[in-house]
Amino acid sequence: MRIDVLEGDITALAVDAIVNAANESLLGGGGVDGAIHRAAGPELLAECRALPEVRPGVRCPTGEARITGGHRLPARFVIHTVGPVWHGGDAGEPELLAACYANALRLAAEHEAASIAFPAISCGVFGYPHAAAAAVAVGQLRGWNGRQPERVVLACRDAGIAGEYRRLLG
Repeated sequence: MRIDVLEGDITALAVDAIVNAANESLLGGGGVDGAIHRAAGPELLAECRALPEVRPGVRCPTGEARITGGHRLPARFVIHTVGPVWHGGDAGEPELLAACYANALRLAAEHEAASIAFPAISCGVFGYPHAAAAAVAVGQLRGWNGRQPERVVLACRDAGIAGEYRRLLG
């Protein structure tokens, strides 16, 4: 697996799948989630609304992932995952964040996505420290033994997290 770090807009990437750092409703929000919903168009919201709720208002619990079409995006798929809110690191945050990456990679493999782009899951409003989040992400990517994807892009809007990824990737 080739891993690239890119500072830029994840919604503009021509990859098979982009990962959405979503909230549990999957109905859009701020940050990356809002940008993906705006770029994909109203069809994405309609497809997300059609996904079954596992509890009232929850279509994707924290750590899990769901897949939809990319609609107006260059990507064929959007893989939605809900990262943990940072509460100091002792509330299962590292395990939940690792599950986000593993579940997104599993869905990418199941749908034969050869390339996937990840945002810095949980690093925005959810408050996950950049160095800790980058370590989890790189650990999951390097430890992945699935057939797909062949290429991973770590798409960053923040130079700080991009620097952490580059440092860890050598």
